[in-house]
This record gives sequence, structure tokens and C-alpha cells, in this order.
Amino acid sequence: MRKLRVLVANRPRLMRELVLATIFDQPDIEIAGEIKEDCEIGNVVAESCPDFLIIALDTPGKRPRICDELLRQHPQMKILALAPESNSSVFFWCAVDIRSARVESSEDGILNALRGTTQLVEHRQVV
Repeated sequence: MRKLRVLVANRPRLMRELVLATIFDQPDIEIAGEIKEDCEIGNVVAESCPDFLIIALDTPGKRPRICDELLRQHPQMKILALAPESNSSVFFWCAVDIRSARVESSEDGILNALRGTTQLVEHRQVV
């Protein structure tokens, strides 16, 4: 069985050490690295390709700005944000949202759809 690769980037240092101690002995989890400075997160994620990134949640109830950028670049990764001072944590991930629209079945309809100039009637299909 493949181990889950976890990259830990929590602040402050004590919180990062607690997280590392929590996952260190887990047989199905591998520590992909430890980040001490927030400015290193993007580069280390790109180099190590973790399954999970654990970061600090500075403002409970508000998604950290770095999540959007990282999940756009690495949609397979999941992010766990921890806020120890408020005893809260949030899990972020990217999901593919497949959409469809009806297109007029004609030459104009096809060409307009390809050019993005048609009036599309969007609907979501649950699979």
C-alpha cells in the first residue's frame, strides 16, 4: 500500500512539532518535508508533490489565500489548515466541476459553441 505523503508547514514551531509528532509513527503516512518559512511553501510543494499539506489557519472561517493558488497548481493535493488558538481546523480540496450545455444541432450552433459566442443553457448533471 502506498503511503500518504504529508508536507507540514505550520506556524508556530511548537504547533509544527506537535503535528509532526502526531503523524511520525503512523505506518500509512510519510512525512514529505517540513517547512519553517511560509515563503518556501510554493517551491517545496512543487518539488515534493505531497498528497497533503498542513498549514496554519490564521483567521478561522476564512480560507487562507495560499490555498487558491496551490490548489490551482496542484489540484490533486489536499490542504489541512489548523488554528490551535481557536481549536479549529478546516480541510480544503479541489473538485472537478463538470458542466454541460445544450447546443443547437446545426452548423451555426456547432461553430458558435466552438467560438464561445452562443447562448448556452447550462445545466448540471448528477452522476
